[in-house]
Amino acid sequence: QVQPVESGGGLVQAGGSLRLSCVASGRTFFSYAMGWFRQAPGKEREFVAAITWMGEDTFYKDSVKGRFTISRDNTKNTLYLQMNSLKPQDTAVYYCATKQYSGPYGYEGAYNYWGQGTQVTVSS
Repeated sequence: QVQPVESGGGLVQAGGSLRLSCVASGRTFFSYAMGWFRQAPGKEREFVAAITWMGEDTFYKDSVKGRFTISRDNTKNTLYLQMNSLKPQDTAVYYCATKQYSGPYGYEGAYNYWGQGTQVTVSS
């Protein structure tokens, strides 16, 4: 079993940067693709970015392309999300998750283990 734990959220001004981390316990972290999702108040959870298990391919929501970068370090069982040029509309709780099931990388149902989330707030 894999238990992800996110960290790195906080309050930042528009235009600023944050780096989220997700440490996943369990010896099989390296064998899973992983993703970041977010949920803003009053909205459904949405896909943000995903990365294959070796890190050779990445996928992004259109609105974060060029601003966010997903990466992973399998030697440290850690997933990252570098967020630059943050906007108020990026405000949300950010979740990392492991993708064990088949399906598109942006499909929430393809992910099984979820972290508890970390709050990101971008002020204007």
